[in-house]
Amino acid sequence: MSELKERLLPPRPASAMNLRDAAVSRPSPSGRAPLLGVDVLGLKKRGQGLRSWIRVDTSGNTQVMEVDKFTMMRRCDLPARDLRLLDPLFVYPSTILGREKAIVVNLEQIRCIITADEVLLLNSLDNYVLRYVVELQQRLKTSSVGEIWQQENAQLSRRRKSFDNGFENSSPDYLPFEFRALEIALEAACTFLDSQASELEIEAYPLLDELTSKISTLNLERVRRLKSRLVALTRRVQKVRDEIEQLMDDDGDMAEMYLTEKKRRMEGSLYGDQSLLGYRSNDGLSVSAPVSPVSSPPDSRRLDKSLSIARSRHDSARSSEGVTENIEELEMLLEAYFVVIDSTLNKLTSLKEYIDDTEDFINIQLDNVRNQLIQFELLLTTATFVVAIFGVVAGIFGMNFEIDFFNQPGAFRWVLIITGVCGFVIFSAFVWFFKYKRLMPL
Repeated sequence: MSELKERLLPPRPASAMNLRDAAVSRPSPSGRAPLLGVDVLGLKKRGQGLRSWIRVDTSGNTQVMEVDKFTMMRRCDLPARDLRLLDPLFVYPSTILGREKAIVVNLEQIRCIITADEVLLLNSLDNYVLRYVVELQQRLKTSSVGEIWQQENAQLSRRRKSFDNGFENSSPDYLPFEFRALEIALEAACTFLDSQASELEIEAYPLLDELTSKISTLNLERVRRLKSRLVALTRRVQKVRDEIEQLMDDDGDMAEMYLTEKKRRMEGSLYGDQSLLGYRSNDGLSVSAPVSPVSSPPDSRRLDKSLSIARSRHDSARSSEGVTENIEELEMLLEAYFVVIDSTLNKLTSLKEYIDDTEDFINIQLDNVRNQLIQFELLLTTATFVVAIFGVVAGIFGMNFEIDFFNQPGAFRWVLIITGVCGFVIFSAFVWFFKYKRLMPL
């Protein structure tokens, strides 16, 4: 990995490295990890407009290019808004766009342009980007052996097939270059999101168990941060899942992503036009000069028209059959990673439900404590009322007047006994009333 990093990325000036480190240290407001290792200083130089790209061809060879925005637009036949999705200075949701000559992929850290002959990635120091390049090289070099075996089988199959079937794949398990690159990008994105979900899951369960045993401000703050990270990660996983599901539901978008098939058809149509022009030139017809309708015989014109109509119908029927078959292959590929990303989403959903259950349990505990405090306050208020009765009796007998009851030797004792019994009866009556109304546990 380090050798590939040194070979792909030449050393940069110290000022650029300091600016890059400062940009990376700033957290993203969406919770998404920023693209590491991007030369922000070079990106902000709008005067030059050159950006470093890593090019990987069909043989697995890599090359570093310095290309400006408009050259890349002409090279891949893409509008400016599609290239803006790959800009590391902006945070865009995950997107997979199928265009006429390229596929624009923006999946987490993987931002690339896939064509029928090459993959173009922004030159970055991010480990996930370098792993993507290494994995793509390994698979392309491994598949070269399979391609040789397929070419040998194709030579035998051409003897049994007509010229029209020569543009179809001889093996149903074969995937074109753009789908292999897209598969690695989907695998990298799904693996990255699943690893983050696993790390969050490992961190969450012990923290939630600790919170249930000890409710404190520190634990509540840690759970709040954990929940915010969970919401951000769930949003990103949901966006990738929705993007794959949208592609699976739209056959037109999947058909647009068959770049190798469209390239072969275009080359076949050009070859057919050239052969037709050569046939007419051999017959002595001028291609450049217009043919007069009076001089040309009507039978030849009818024959050319009927042949062109039959050829167009045959080509359209054959292309529709090929697109339908190929869409099934791409749909199976997308469905496999849809299951993976859906499993990650279910894992996050289960974690969110566990957090919600923990919050409900904590709220129940707090409500129970609050109810106990209210019951204690009610008993304390009742006891205060009973004690106040003694104060009323003491205030009455403390007035400055003379009665015969004060001269009796046991008067004070009887006053205390009668007042205490009355207070106890009143307190017991209040407690019975509270239990009768279910204001206190029995």
